[in-house]
Amino acid sequence: MARFALALAMSLACSTSVLAQTAAAPADEKKDEKWDVNAPPGMTTRKVSIAVDEGSWMNVDVAPDGRTIAFDLLGDIYTMPIEGGTPTRIAEGLAYEHQPRFSPDGSRIAFVSDRGGGDNIWLMNRDGSGKVQLSKEDFRLLNQPSWSPDGQYIVAKKHFTTGRSLGTGEVWMYHVSGGAGVPLVKKPNERHQKELGEPIFAADGKSVFYTRNVTPGPIFEYAQDSNTDLFHIERYDLADGEISTAASGAGGAVRPTPSPDGTKLAYVRREGAQSKLYVKDLASGTEKKVYDALDQDVQETWAVTGVYPNMAWTRDSKDVIFWAGGKLRRVGGA
Repeated sequence: MARFALALAMSLACSTSVLAQTAAAPADEKKDEKWDVNAPPGMTTRKVSIAVDEGSWMNVDVAPDGRTIAFDLLGDIYTMPIEGGTPTRIAEGLAYEHQPRFSPDGSRIAFVSDRGGGDNIWLMNRDGSGKVQLSKEDFRLLNQPSWSPDGQYIVAKKHFTTGRSLGTGEVWMYHVSGGAGVPLVKKPNERHQKELGEPIFAADGKSVFYTRNVTPGPIFEYAQDSNTDLFHIERYDLADGEISTAASGAGGAVRPTPSPDGTKLAYVRREGAQSKLYVKDLASGTEKKVYDALDQDVQETWAVTGVYPNMAWTRDSKDVIFWAGGKLRRVGGA
């Protein structure tokens, strides 16, 4: 199998904000203070320089022009030339921000942020300016945004809890102008605790791929056997609501990533104790393993923000860029 590491040896000299306790404000002053995730009352920050060349659980995306990537690290979001170089931080602060996705025209980025008090979908310009909150959930968690090819809609996972802290997801769609959103794939019942998420538009915009735990029963179980047919990648047809299976089998299938030309689907499958990167030809159904040293996915545990980090194709639909072993890597997917 052809494989090679993407030239992204990021020696980041980034500044991280560290909280420092200060004296408590008088009670009457506290009543007037409005909570701000990036500037919590009664706290100050100081800068600490760090240098890293590895990262954990990094989500990555490729810009439509094919020359830039966006990725997250330590709760901040960066852009960088695809061939490597100096990253530019475009989302920072105490808020935890991750899962960047470029709009089809490359002018904006959708991402997940808790800067409004809880995880919601936000939009910003490509340079990090003009951050605006799209979804307005004040209790449910929103994550894993994906743009429609026309740039008018975003699908995301909305997380629902049950009587336990565990829960399930639904696939929701939002217009980029705002609004409450509409559900596409709903949970089967109020007791359901099996994972559903990782939505992403198909290349033609006519359907949405997502992953679902397909084991029987509504109750979540820890230490599920990830070498069984545990997760399926399903496809929701936007025209008629029909749901079909796009990828399945022993070891499951998670993190669906359709190629820009619509002919292939990259995804993650477990073999033994090792997660592997596969590519499926959507016309012939042929599946091919293209990388066998991913970090372990979390099929057998709880995956509110995804079973594996976001990955992306190069714009020519030839290579897949993904995180593994602390690095951002690139491998041929043809």
